[in-house]
This record gives sequence, C-alpha cells and structure tokens, in this order.
Amino acid sequence: MSRPESSGAHVPAAKAAPDDSETADPVLTEIMQGYLASVEQEVETAIGRTSRSPMIRDAHDYRAGIHDRRLRKLTGRSYSALVHPVVRDFPLVTMQPGDVFFHNDVYLSEGGIGHLPDLCVTAPVFHHGHVVAFVQAFGHHDDIGGAVPGSMPSSATSVFEEGLMVPPIRLWDAGVRNEAALRIMTRNSRMPDSLAADLDAECSACLMGARRMAELFDRYGQDTVEACFDAIVQRTTETFRREVLAKIPVGEYVWEDYAEHDGVDPPRLHTQRITLTRTPADDPGGERLVLDFEGTGPQARGPINHCGDYADGNFLKKWLAPVLRNLAETPERMAELDVNEGVVPLIEMRFPPPGTLLTPVFPAPTNARTFVILRLLGVLAGVVAKAVDGRMPADQETIRYTGVYGTDAEGAPYLMREVLGGGSGGRYYADGEDTVHVVPDSRNLPTEFSESRFPFVVERLALAVDSGGPGRHRGGLGYDKHIRMLRDAHFMCIADRSILSCWGVRGGRAGRPFSVTIDAGGPHEREVDALADAEPVRAGEVIRIRTTGGGGWGDPLERPYDEVQRDLLWGKISQHSAREDYGVVLVGAVVDVSASDALRATVRERRGEQPFFDRGPGYPTLADGATSAEVDWL
Repeated sequence: MSRPESSGAHVPAAKAAPDDSETADPVLTEIMQGYLASVEQEVETAIGRTSRSPMIRDAHDYRAGIHDRRLRKLTGRSYSALVHPVVRDFPLVTMQPGDVFFHNDVYLSEGGIGHLPDLCVTAPVFHHGHVVAFVQAFGHHDDIGGAVPGSMPSSATSVFEEGLMVPPIRLWDAGVRNEAALRIMTRNSRMPDSLAADLDAECSACLMGARRMAELFDRYGQDTVEACFDAIVQRTTETFRREVLAKIPVGEYVWEDYAEHDGVDPPRLHTQRITLTRTPADDPGGERLVLDFEGTGPQARGPINHCGDYADGNFLKKWLAPVLRNLAETPERMAELDVNEGVVPLIEMRFPPPGTLLTPVFPAPTNARTFVILRLLGVLAGVVAKAVDGRMPADQETIRYTGVYGTDAEGAPYLMREVLGGGSGGRYYADGEDTVHVVPDSRNLPTEFSESRFPFVVERLALAVDSGGPGRHRGGLGYDKHIRMLRDAHFMCIADRSILSCWGVRGGRAGRPFSVTIDAGGPHEREVDALADAEPVRAGEVIRIRTTGGGGWGDPLERPYDEVQRDLLWGKISQHSAREDYGVVLVGAVVDVSASDALRATVRERRGEQPFFDRGPGYPTLADGATSAEVDWL
C-alpha cells in the first residue's frame, strides 16, 4: 500500500492467479529461467557498451531486472527497482509498444528508489496487444542537479536540495522520445551530455530487452510462459523455506547497529533495530520471518534516511534476503540461490510510525541513505547470527562515494565520482574477501582511464594493510588509494564507518574504519571528514583514501600460525598486528612457536568475558564510554 506522501493512488496488489507451477514443464522452466537471465545480462551489457558517464560505463553502478505483469521480479542475479509506481500512475491499458517510463522521485517510487541520482527506466513487453511483462534498468548517474556536483549534498536538510525530482512519466511514447522532458532533465544537470547519453543507452537497452521478451511469448504462448514464471517464483519460495528458514530456530531475537553521523548534527548513534521472529509452521500467518523495526531511531535531519515502508516493504525484502543465503548448506549452494519475488511471502515487515530513519516524512533528505540500507544488511546478519551461534559472516561496509571536481587544462568542468568497495566480513569457514563491491559487477575506475581523462595521477592502488578485523577467519581488506592532484580542485566524500568499525562476531575483532587524509608534503597532513562536499585540494597534494576492512570471525588466538605467517608474507598484516592481534611472535619471518604459545596463554588469561559482537574502539566515543551494547551479549 502507498504511504500518505505518495500520489495517493493505490498500487494494485498482485492478482491472485491459479498456481500453475505444478503443471509447468520442469525442463521448459529451466530453459525459461536461463532465457530470463540471458536477457537481463544482454540488457546490462548493452548499457555498459553504449553509456557515456564513468559511473555507468566504467564503474558499472547500474542493474537490470525483469518483472511479470503481476509486478513480480523474476530474475535473481541482482536487486532492482520496482514497477509498482509506473503501474500505479499509468494503467496497463494505456501503455503502447515502444513506451519507456522514467522516474527517480524517492517518495513516489514505492520504495524502489533510494536517492535522486538513481534514475529508473521501464519498458513494457507486449504480446497480442497486451502488456505481459516489464524490462527495467536503473543506475547511479553523475549529476541530476541540486546543491553540489554529484547531487549528494552531505549537509542537505531537504530533498529539494538534492536535485531534480521526476515522478513516473512517459519518456518515450510509442517509440518517440519526449524531447521536452529530456531537455528539462539535462538542463538541470551539470553533466548534460553524459546524462543524455546514459538515458538513451538505458532506454534503448530496455526496449531491446522488451523485444527479446516478446519473442519468448510469441514462441511459447502466454499461458505456457506465465506457468513457468509461477514455477520459477514458487521454486524460490520453497527452496528458501526448506534450505534457509529451516536453519533458524523458532523464537525471537533482537539486535541493533548504528549509523554514526548524518552530515548535519554532531556524530551520534543513529539506531537501526530488528526484532526477528521465526514463526512455526502452524502459525496462523504461516512459516515466515517477521522483521519488526520498532526501536529504529528518529528521522535524521541530514540525508541518511531511507523510505523503506512503501509497498509493504517489497523492495526492502528483496534487498535484505541475500543475507539469508549464508545459511545454505555450503558456499557453493549459497551461490546458486536466486533472490526473486519468491522470497517476499516468507518475510513480513513491521514498520514504526512515520518519522524514523526507515519511515521518513517528505521532504526529508535521502541522498546518503546507503548509511541505513547497508547497515540493515549487517543488522539482519547480526540478529540471525544470534539465532544460529554465529554461523553468519561478520560485518562489511562495501560502498562509499568519493570523487573530485574542478576544471581541466582547457578550462572545461569535470566530475569524477567513484564507488570504492571494502573488505567483507570473515565467515565461519573462510576469511573475508578483499575490496569487494556491494553492487554486482561494479568496480573501481581503471587508472589508465582516470589519468587520461582527469587532471590527477593515481600513485597507489593497493590493499590497506591491517584493515581486516582479526579473527580465526580474518576480515577482508579495504582499499588504499592515493591520488595526486595536478590542478587545484575539490574533493567530495559520502562515507560511513569512519568512527564505528565493521563489527566482529563470535570472538572476532572489528575491522579498521574508513579514513581520508590530504598530504601537502612534509609534516603537513590533514584529515578530511567522511561527509565532505567541497574540501579544497591544491595541485601537488595527495588524497589518501583508506576504505573499511571487514570484521573478523572467531577468536584470533585460534588462527593457525601458518596462516598468520602467510598473511605477513603477503603483506596483509604487519608484524605489530601478528603479535598484538594474533599473539604470534616472529623472528624475522619465522614463527617462534614456544614464545607464541606462551603469549597466547597470557592473553587468554588476562582478558575477561567478551560480548558476542565486537564493535571496535570507536563505539565508546559515541556511547558514553560503553564498550558494548546490551544486545551484543547472548
């Protein structure tokens, strides 16, 4: 159901339909699922090859999705936006072949769009004159107006400061582009040429995808195709019920985590809390997970709010569900599990009243909503970890926006934005991964491309030593990137976890937080706040960016000596960390086993009882000296 701040029109619920999943041919269903994945990949490939902005073409911060006429997401390779707002404002009977719909309005997107730079295009698929499916793409674009280049003002107190808001509109009408609307959007952007080219690429790719989908319906017929769609969704439901939900004991579990600052008020703990209830099979509402967000902190004055409570939390369910795949029997099986609309019936969401971080009231700003939705991934992982004796990964924070802007040698303006990843959390069976990105297939900008296009030199791109949280299984490492400016410019940053670290679990320690320093040479070095819109950088100065390391899993004193020695030889940890974090004494590069055994025994004897979660040394600075929260203990 739509929130009061939306247009007021009710989003039609998915119509009840006969369950044809049992009658769908299983071989044809497999073929159909492969075809959907192929179309989705083809759409994304077309966008990557024909777009223009670095954020879309090179960083790959975009994704596609295929939805049926009942608004269900059928593909599971990546998360995507929702079709709900388009169908809410444009009834199916008014759509025509060649139409492409556009929107980016956070409060009119039914929860599918988190901030204004995410632009979404949707193309309907037709069979015998009727809409039978949708192909959709959305991505993070360079600039859509607003108070600062990049449309992410860190000190915004209103969505009106963040850029141009566009409710669902018909951007292409029966194959004809709405030039007036395009002119309005490009006129409001500081990068009009790349915006126009990216939108053209996305619209054309979705239309191509719609043609591919129409061919599927023409070949097999609507009844057969939709029976396979039902089977694909139902199979996901049953698989998650059998292989994931079954691993969580019936009961109630509570945990919370925090964003650390909102860009406006001084740093403090912005709480995100989940009470997880695993219901039994005989519950009146059925076997499911109930996620109750009561206890989540009040709406922030700054732009870290996320509109989660629209369309019954449909987007948020599919955003959070991939975390649950960690409960699969093996890592290989986990990689096989798709997250499509089939997870939606298994998750019930209960939101607090309007006015919280997850239920903001228009026109609250939202451009840094990653602080909330990324944290919620960790909160869900943490609350499930309490239920399954830690058999979940430790924390990660694998996205933050950094960049520079100014004028080049010819006097032309430029804007470089980059989505840098970080280390993922240690797991019960393995270390975390280094420098991963939460957006599928996204990546850092190639150095050769950056140096040829922008007035700076990348002097270092490496792993950040000691950034991963110590543990039996160490957290993954973040980036260590150094950029030397060749011309005066401004640096911008939207990042969290600069005070609070990625937490460790079950004895694992927290990772290192995010940091940025600017080195002017000699002793002149200054720290830059993680939320910065226009930090001056002079020619010759070096911007040093160090991204977060993942939390550790398990007691670091149980990490085998040879693994600590290997990490040291590979340059992932220092000699200091080997001794202080892992209790390993080295003579050169050789482990002194007897000295290490003695050191570990001493450390074990003097440390007291530890909480299940380790939040790192930054937590007490925001928690009145407390080293852990009440919910951190089992």
